[in-house]
Formats: sequence, structure tokens, C-alpha cells
Amino acid sequence: MTKRILIVVTNVGEYEQAGFRTGLWLGELTHFYDVAERAGHSCTIAGIDGGYVPLDPESLSHDVLAELGTDRRYADRDFMDLLRDTASVAEVDAADHDAIYLTGGHGVMFDFPRSERLAGLLREFHESGKVVSSVCHGACGLLSAKLGNGEHLVSGRNVTGFSWPEEELAGRDQVVPYSLQDELVERGAHYSTAAMPFETHVVEDGTLITGQNPGSAKAVAEAVVAKLA
Repeated sequence: MTKRILIVVTNVGEYEQAGFRTGLWLGELTHFYDVAERAGHSCTIAGIDGGYVPLDPESLSHDVLAELGTDRRYADRDFMDLLRDTASVAEVDAADHDAIYLTGGHGVMFDFPRSERLAGLLREFHESGKVVSSVCHGACGLLSAKLGNGEHLVSGRNVTGFSWPEEELAGRDQVVPYSLQDELVERGAHYSTAAMPFETHVVEDGTLITGQNPGSAKAVAEAVVAKLA
């Protein structure tokens, strides 16, 4: 049976305190999308503000594009046109979808936790027993999400997301606005990482599914598809 998955992306294309450009990490979209599509599910892409979705330039390097067919999607005009004029999260309804997936790229560190609408959507999905998932920096969207009782959605839950050692290895530790790892822990999450940076690591806690880094997007998708079965 076809399920409907809402995929949320950033609309932020640069850092606030540095000249680095950023945006969606393309593979975190394509790797997930490919798995969901093969499973027969439909995906809707929405930005925080809607409209054009900037791409992190580092996600477009030759070696990165070659991973798991991202280059095929990048060459697909129809697919890439999905990022030209997205709906905004204000225009989508949790009732119309069976799962939500938060993509990453450093841009989400800025607009995801500031979006009251995204926080509200995450609460609606979670409290309706639907799948809430994220990969890498996508977990920044979970930082502002609270349940109806006022508790943080991640409080007491097993989660992962881009680690501080990975920020250091990526050379972004001096320009990111905060440590996602620390912020999740501060909100009461039980945070875990892979044995080595950038290894695939996915954590499932009921209907909450999180992946640590870009290389975990496919595994997150597989976990979401299994949960929707």
C-alpha cells in the first residue's frame, strides 16, 4: 500500500557568521527518495519557507555525487526541478502524510529550529503515532519540537545526529552556531554515535528514527520503509 512521506528541506544557503555557502546536502534527499520510491511510496518535498532550495556545494563534488546514484538524480531535470519552487511547511498538513523525514545540510541549523510550524508538524506526527525521522543535521528540527505536555519530543529518547567530532573533521566547528550533539543531550535525549566518525549509524526508538551523518540516509530510509510496512 502506498504511503505518503513528507520530506523537509532547508531554504538557507549560507552561514550567518562566515562566507561559507551551504544548503541541502543533496545525497541525504536522493538516497532516501530512491529507497522510498522503490518501495512504492510517494514523497512530497517542502521547504521551511518554500520556494528555491539551495544545495550545499560540497555535496556536489564528483566523489560525493557518485555515491549511491546521486549523480543520476542530479542529471535528472524533472527531479531537480522539484527543488525550484517547493511548498512551505505552512502549506502542508500532517494528516495528509504517513511519515516525515528531515534532511540535513548545515543550512538546517538555522531555519529548522526557528520554525514554529515545523515544531508543530513534528508534534502532530509523533502524537498521531506516525513516523518521525531525520538524518545528520536534520535532527536540528527536533530541537524545538515539544509534545502537548510541554516536554521536548527527544526527552528520554534514543537518538543520533551529526556529531561534534564530525563537525571538527568537516572544518565547520568554528562557524556552526551550536553543537547539535550537545543540544540534543541538553534536551534530555540519549545520544549515541557510531564507533568511528562518518560510519553509518541509525537509531530507532519506536516511531522515531534518526541517522548520524550523510552516509546514513539510505539506512534511515530502509528503516522508515520497514516501519511503514
